[in-house]
Amino acid sequence: MILCLTHSNDLYTIDIVMKRLKELGKEAYRMNSDLFSSKLSFDYSLSDNKNTVQIQIDDRVIDANAVEAVWYRKLWQAEAPDELDDDFKEIYLQEYYTMQNIFFESLRDVPWFNPMAKDHEISNNKFGQLSVAAQNGIETPKSLFTNNQEQVKAFFYEECNKEMIAKLHGTLSRSMLGNTPFFPTTQITEPNLAGLATLIYCPMIFQEMIPKAYELRIIYVDGEFFAGKINAGQSERGKTDWRIATDIYFKWEPYKLPDPVATSLTKMMQQIGLFFGAIDMIRHQDGRYIFLEVNPQGEWGMLQRDLSYPIGETIAEKLVARLE
Repeated sequence: MILCLTHSNDLYTIDIVMKRLKELGKEAYRMNSDLFSSKLSFDYSLSDNKNTVQIQIDDRVIDANAVEAVWYRKLWQAEAPDELDDDFKEIYLQEYYTMQNIFFESLRDVPWFNPMAKDHEISNNKFGQLSVAAQNGIETPKSLFTNNQEQVKAFFYEECNKEMIAKLHGTLSRSMLGNTPFFPTTQITEPNLAGLATLIYCPMIFQEMIPKAYELRIIYVDGEFFAGKINAGQSERGKTDWRIATDIYFKWEPYKLPDPVATSLTKMMQQIGLFFGAIDMIRHQDGRYIFLEVNPQGEWGMLQRDLSYPIGETIAEKLVARLE
């Protein structure tokens, strides 16, 4: 059985992958990570040197020994029941989080796509991503991650020539539409510099603003690429982040990466140890390709939907191939 690990609100993409897994003769089971709570029951036992790790969801029992591989799509935290006293909610979440981790640890010897620890390591270190990209000959923007207002001012004038953007290190949105709460990439101008005193409460990434010809969302699946081009440059709202370009109509267009760019990205992904990733790049107005980041759990459904790319099918096929 192949375990498809996601969350209750995940739509479309999960179904594509599971459908293809079943076509390939593999049983696929969807496990919603936000249900690791009192919404399921578990049995972890040790007797006579025999480990038993089982989870029961409704009438389905999942034995860790029956899991051949894991497609790690998304991980969401459970919520404590409303009726639980506030003094006990922290304990509730702590103990169910421990239960969840024990279950995942029991699957450490089967193929994961991506391995969870590696996935989290890369997600939590965008500066590490930029470093590895540069090591593989990929151009990156000048960048600063800080909570220091004075450092931002110096970076703005000395490195960015007064053309700078700001963004969060992490992500808030979990939607392929970008219509859930998130902090978009935002241009910083001179008047904004006076309002950065609150940076101490929320460190941010600051980067030189790249003059865009267009943006690319590139899906990497174990050596294969599916790239989409989007040009929101005519949008006042979307000039720094296509996800908020609601003032114009635009659409994804298919895109073929130049071989040298694809080769460098493949080397980067192999070095950081990811089988899957959603890569964001900018095509500079002068023709250069600028790497921004790779999201190990990035969205790709819009590219499959709009461009008929077989991304979900390829994920399933690559995962099954690792079992052979």
